[in-house]
Amino acid sequence: MELRTFHHHLLQGFMLLSLISNCYARFVVEKNSLTVTSPEKIKGTHDSAIGNFGIPQYGGSMAGVVVYPKENQKACKSFDDFGISFKSKPGSLPTFVLVDRGDCFFALKVWNVQQAGASAVLVADDIEEALITMDNPEEDSSSAKYIENITIPSALIEKTFGETLKKAISGGDMVNVNLDWREAVPHPDDRVEYELWTNSNDECGVKCDMLMAFVKDFKGAAQILEKGGYSQFTPHYITWYCPQAFTLSRQCKSQCINRGRYCAPDPEQDFSSGYEGKDVVIENLRQLCVFKVANETNRPWVWWDYVTDFQIRCPMKEKKYNKECADVVIKSLGLDAKKIEKCMGDPDADMENSVLKEEQDAQVGKGSRGDVTILPTLVVNNRQYRGKLAKGAVLKAICAGFEETTEPAVCLSGDVETNECLENNGGCWQDKAANLTACRDTFRGRVCECPLVDGVQFKGDGYSHCEPGGPGRCKINNGGCWHESQNGRAYSACLDNGDIKCQCPPGFKGDGVKSCEDIDECKEKRACQCPECSCKNTWGSYECTCNGDLLYIRDHDTCISKSGTEVRSAWAAMSVILIGLAMAGGGAYLVYKYRLRSYMDSEIRAIMAQYMPLDSQGEVPNYVSNDHA
Repeated sequence: MELRTFHHHLLQGFMLLSLISNCYARFVVEKNSLTVTSPEKIKGTHDSAIGNFGIPQYGGSMAGVVVYPKENQKACKSFDDFGISFKSKPGSLPTFVLVDRGDCFFALKVWNVQQAGASAVLVADDIEEALITMDNPEEDSSSAKYIENITIPSALIEKTFGETLKKAISGGDMVNVNLDWREAVPHPDDRVEYELWTNSNDECGVKCDMLMAFVKDFKGAAQILEKGGYSQFTPHYITWYCPQAFTLSRQCKSQCINRGRYCAPDPEQDFSSGYEGKDVVIENLRQLCVFKVANETNRPWVWWDYVTDFQIRCPMKEKKYNKECADVVIKSLGLDAKKIEKCMGDPDADMENSVLKEEQDAQVGKGSRGDVTILPTLVVNNRQYRGKLAKGAVLKAICAGFEETTEPAVCLSGDVETNECLENNGGCWQDKAANLTACRDTFRGRVCECPLVDGVQFKGDGYSHCEPGGPGRCKINNGGCWHESQNGRAYSACLDNGDIKCQCPPGFKGDGVKSCEDIDECKEKRACQCPECSCKNTWGSYECTCNGDLLYIRDHDTCISKSGTEVRSAWAAMSVILIGLAMAGGGAYLVYKYRLRSYMDSEIRAIMAQYMPLDSQGEVPNYVSNDHA
C-alpha cells in the first residue's frame, strides 16, 4: 500500500465536509533546493519536496554523495536482509540514498534507509507529475513504532531528475549534491510569526499523542520567545461544517454546535457513547478564548500553560474533559472566567460564532501559504512547516525565520545549531592576545563583523582587519598601537582623538604601530647643549646636570647660579614687604588727616554760628516779643 494523496483526511465522519472543499482548495508543497555539484555534465539546481516526517535542517544545508542501491531499490525491506550498509567512512561526505517510489509508505522507506546508516533520503517519483508532499501514513501500531524515531531528512524529486541521477551513478560518476533548507522559511526581520493548528481532543490516536507531547515539551521555549518579544504566536483550531440537508441528523447534532456550522469528529468514532464531537468543538472554542483574553492582558503565553494544564488535569480517559475541570484550570491561572464565557457565546444559538467563523476563514490559504488540511500543522512566517513535530525540529524552523544576526540566544544553543566560529575562527579576523574576534555565530552559519567592545566600535572588513575607532579606543589593546613598559615607566603610541591613530610619544621615534625606539637626545644633541651641561640619556627621556653650583633650567636648556638666584629671590621678597608696609602707612596717614580736618571744620562752624548767620543757615528768630503794634 502507498500514500498517493497530497494529505490524509483528518476527519472520518461521513457526514462532515470541509469548509474549504467548496472553495478551490490549494495545497502548497513546501520545497527546498537540491543542487548537483558534480559531475559537470549534470550540474544544476532542482526543487525537491520536503517530507512531512523526520527532521529537515531548516536554516542550514547538507552536502553528500548520492548512492543508488543495486537491491531493495524501493527500500520497503530492511537493508540488513541484503547485507547493505550506507554508513559513511570517517572523513568522507555523508551518504544520500536514492530510492524509488512505490509498494510501501514513504515513511517506511526513510526508516529503512536510516537504519542502514544513511544521512538523507531522496525518493524518485515513478510518474510524471508535479511534486507532492510525502506524508505520514494513517497511524497504526506498526507505523507508530518508527515514525516517531525518524531523524534524517528526506525529499521527493521528480521522475526525470531521478532518472538523470541513476544514469550518472550507473555510469561510474561520483554524484555530489547539496540539500539546502536555508530559504525554506522566509526570514525578513527580527520577529518570527508562527501559528499552530491544533486540537483539544486527546483520544484520536498516535498523532494526538504526539501533538500533546509536543505542546508540553515546547512550552518553555515558546514562552521564552514570546516573553522576549522575539515571536508572535497564534493558536488555531480546524473546524468543519455540516451540509444544510443534514443539520438535523443525529450525527450533525452530536458533532456540531450553532446548528451544524462548526463541527469536529466524534472522539471515539461512536455516536452512542463517550464524548461527542461538539464537546471537542466547545473546548477548542474555550482555548481560543483563553488565548484572546490572555492576549488582551499582554500575557499571550498563558495559552501554553492552560493547554498543558488542561491536558494533565482534564483528560478524556478520566472523564474530566468538561467545563467544570476547565474552570478550575482557568481560575488557577488567574484568567477572567466571565470574559472567556462572553467570548465563547452561545453554542446552541442558530447564528454565526465570530471566533469560530474567523478560524474557518483562516483555514483557506492566503499568499504563499496553502490551505490547512493536515492536523497538526505548524506555520512559520506564513510557510507551512514540514517534518517531525518535536521541540528541536520545530525550533530549527522557527529560528530559520529570523533575519540573520537577530536570533535570540535560545536559537544558538548547542542542541539547535552548530557554532561555526569554533573552527578556525570562522575565517574571520581575530586578535588572540586581546581575545577579540569578528566572528559572530548565527543560526544559518556565521558573519564576520568587527566587534563592539566596552563602547568602542572596531572598524574594518571583519575578515582581514578590524581597528578600534573613536574616544576610548586606547583602552582596548592600546588601540592596536605600540606600547611598552620599563623600570616602572609605561609609554603608548595610541591617541584617543584626531586623525592620527598611532604616533610615538615624545622621546621616541618609529611608526607607532609595530615599534617606537628611544631617541638619544644626548647623542643627537637635541637637549642639554649648554657649555656647563652634562647629558645622560634615559629610556624615553634624558637627564641633564650642571657643573659646580649651577642649576639646570630645562625650559631654557641653560644653567644659572644657585646663590645668585637665592640672593635675588631674598631681595625681591624684602622689596615686596617694604613696599607693602609703605603703602599701608601712607594709607593710614591719609585717613588720619581726613578725619582730623573734618573734625576741626565742624568745630569752627559751630563757634561762628553763634555770632553771625551763615549762608547755609536760615534766619535766627528774635526771641523779644512785641505786646502791641
